[in-house]
Amino acid sequence: MLCVAVMLSGCHHHEENEHHHESEEHGHHHDEDVKLLITAYNDAYELYAECTPLVAGQEGEMLIHLTCLNDFKPLTNGNLGVVMICNDKKVEVSATAPERAGIFHLHLTPPSAGSAKLIFSIGTADTTSELTYEAIVAPDPHEAIEEAEKSHHHSSSAIAFSKEQSWKTDFATAFPQKMPFGQVIPAIAQIQPAQGNEVIVVAPTEGIVSLLSSNLFEGKEVTKGASLISIRSDQLIDDNLSLRVNEAYHNYETAKENYERAQSLIDQKIVSEKEFSQLKNNYENAKLVYDNLNKNYSAQGATVRTPISGFIQQLFVQNGSYVTTGQPLMTISQTQNLIIKAEIPQRYASMVSLLQDATIENPLSKKVYELSELGGKIISYGKSLSTNSLMLPITLQINNAGGFVPGSLVKIWLRTAATSPTLVIPKTALIEEQGNYFVWVQLTPELFDKQEVKIGITDGKNVEIVSGITESQRIVVKGAVMVKLSKSSGALDPHAGHVH
Repeated sequence: MLCVAVMLSGCHHHEENEHHHESEEHGHHHDEDVKLLITAYNDAYELYAECTPLVAGQEGEMLIHLTCLNDFKPLTNGNLGVVMICNDKKVEVSATAPERAGIFHLHLTPPSAGSAKLIFSIGTADTTSELTYEAIVAPDPHEAIEEAEKSHHHSSSAIAFSKEQSWKTDFATAFPQKMPFGQVIPAIAQIQPAQGNEVIVVAPTEGIVSLLSSNLFEGKEVTKGASLISIRSDQLIDDNLSLRVNEAYHNYETAKENYERAQSLIDQKIVSEKEFSQLKNNYENAKLVYDNLNKNYSAQGATVRTPISGFIQQLFVQNGSYVTTGQPLMTISQTQNLIIKAEIPQRYASMVSLLQDATIENPLSKKVYELSELGGKIISYGKSLSTNSLMLPITLQINNAGGFVPGSLVKIWLRTAATSPTLVIPKTALIEEQGNYFVWVQLTPELFDKQEVKIGITDGKNVEIVSGITESQRIVVKGAVMVKLSKSSGALDPHAGHVH
């Protein structure tokens, strides 16, 4: 029995040793995966780096992602220098170009243990820029791993979305902003041409219409003086333009000959002053009639030219149509200035006189513009209800810098003067799920946590946040749907595409 007990004790001790050894191996493997995550921003760049834990005297690896904040795309051309200062000792490493777009791969050996300052210097053909990060260099790997783990965020609902993925999409992050936000009146409005920017082109004579271009259609841009339509009347009996032109030409030539002959005879007193004056008057009238008929006449008939530059808003005729003199052929509109006409419910009557600003959504591009972006203004508002609709009319004027189409309906949000600042985020940052609203809060530039928010009013561009996030939380403001889709796929590696 004593022998059996000794043997069992020996086996148990052997199993414990094996388990301890395996634990050490697994722990060591886990330690190898721990990276120090560095995030830094300045006005121009976002820097995100995954680094080997910093140990004094040991070379470490730095995988650095540089994103340009103007478009959230990778830095493609530029150099990067990294300086570490620790206990008055300094080491420097650099790369003249990224290994691939946005990615730099450097190796750095911390000179000593203690508090260290990392200075990242970015140089391009036009500018130089610096970002700084405060770090701790540990005296041994164990402490370095503990420091590195402090840079990690642990959340069961966090979603990984790599820099390589965000660079391929329309993506951006930003902080919520405190800004004045007044009361908002949403409305549907119609875009109309401004007065004086629309011309109706009419037929100068009766005849048969011939379109001079095969692609003459509504919406086509035209320039002033362009020939668009000819009207032929040579097959008509009553009002044949070619006969009228010939008749006017002969009358003109006859009057010209009589006038020129009288000029040579008046000095000899053969022709009286009164007779000469009459002949001169006949000549000038005949010339005026002929020139008027002939200026838009050709072998194809009377040519109709555009009086202004713009686009064809409406085309009233087609090939082979018969038109009479003065009949509308087309409407040409200039789009530089536009009128926006809206009607709002009478319950907003007390707010109408307080309106100061607006935002307008282009129904085609879905882009929302501030009134100031379009050089616009509110030019009038109704002081009484419309007879038919019992609504209050509001009229705005804008420059068409947003590609609006006259005649189309648009969404607008009329705003009163703001009272006090409130927390707002871009509308594009919101994700709606079953009537609830969420945003993606950035934990690192590659890790995002879904956070529910309570919203207030919106002006079509920004949304008031009642609760859920603070000014200090950076959120996804473009590409929120793509982050959500990456969650649905469930297959995105947070380091997918990284150069290790």
